Amino acid sequence: MDLEYLLSMDPAAILLVPVVVVVTAAVIFLHSLVLKFLSTATVRNKVVVITDALTGLGNECAKLFHEGGARVILCGKTWGKLEGFADNLTSAADPKLTFPPKLVLVDFGDMNSMPDVIAETLECYGCVDVLILNSSLKVKAPVQSTSLKMDKLVMDNNYFGPITLAKGFLPSMMSRRTGHVILVNSIQGKLAMPFRATYAASKHAVQAFFDCLRAEVQEYGISVSTVNHTFIISPPPGEKTKKSIWSIFSKQKVMGITPVEAANEILKILNSKKR
Repeated sequence: MDLEYLLSMDPAAILLVPVVVVVTAAVIFLHSLVLKFLSTATVRNKVVVITDALTGLGNECAKLFHEGGARVILCGKTWGKLEGFADNLTSAADPKLTFPPKLVLVDFGDMNSMPDVIAETLECYGCVDVLILNSSLKVKAPVQSTSLKMDKLVMDNNYFGPITLAKGFLPSMMSRRTGHVILVNSIQGKLAMPFRATYAASKHAVQAFFDCLRAEVQEYGISVSTVNHTFIISPPPGEKTKKSIWSIFSKQKVMGITPVEAANEILKILNSKKR
């Protein structure tokens, strides 16, 4: 913006720009305070299990809930990475207001290990208040070139794994008459697309399962929610999500949400018990 253009502008319009900036900054600040309050009020002291906690959305959920005072149980395939992530969470938080994360190895590709996973998770605190099923295995290929082995692997990760964990924790939730299960699914759990047959089939199956489960466990005070996003846009490694006020004025994404946005949406779902 050159000097000549600025001089040609209406003085009132020039003065309006900083006002808009200040007001927007205030709104962003208040929004962050509200989210922080919600995270504290909603999840404090709650036992929250997060599968695939090492990837974008799981990572952001872990940060948000740990900071809010939840008793977080982080699940993932790699022990070393889980330990490193847990150390980062602990070092960045106030030890007087947070609990050290618990770690459990979970690999839905090994369904025989699920009974041990469920038992180990319940041993951490004796119960589960919130289960966030975030794991997903994606595949894009023509039907005729997708092997039965791949079909089964995708179904294990996207269907059998999540429902097995949910079944394992249900007795505890039902006896306590409280709990919230959140399935992070995909829009492909509702729509079908070419070259996504195996993936879409697994997502349709898991969507139907948790829709049925919702009706079955409502009488026990258990909430079941599903999140059907288009896709989650993860920034490149080492690149932080923009939180600057100027990002508000930048070109908005046509599709997809960031892991931070998705984690905040899950927090709102927990707070409102939205389906």
